[in-house]
Amino acid sequence: MVTMLSLPFVAVVILVCMSLAAMLFKRNMIKIVMAVHVMGSAVNLFLISLGYREGGVAPIFTNSPGGVMVLPAPQALTLTSIVINIAVVALMLSFAVSLYRRYGTMDTRKMRLKG
Repeated sequence: MVTMLSLPFVAVVILVCMSLAAMLFKRNMIKIVMAVHVMGSAVNLFLISLGYREGGVAPIFTNSPGGVMVLPAPQALTLTSIVINIAVVALMLSFAVSLYRRYGTMDTRKMRLKG
């Protein structure tokens, strides 16, 4: 049975499977870029889910109530991952625009390398 604590991990598996299927079976470059972005979002959800603690407080160096704190490392990794994901998607979109200008289509089956 899926508990509330494992629900984010189930969502991560579903998002990864959906994005992997889209990357493998879709032929439109924009849909492939969107699938890469969804995969990055699934990784972010996974990192945040790893750092979650029930009843935890934010790890801020102030007067803490002394309880359990959430892990700060996954939060920092998630911020880094968001920046990297945006840069990768922007680069892929620029490649897609360049290829569209050259071939006049977004369908990867119709693009052939010319010697």
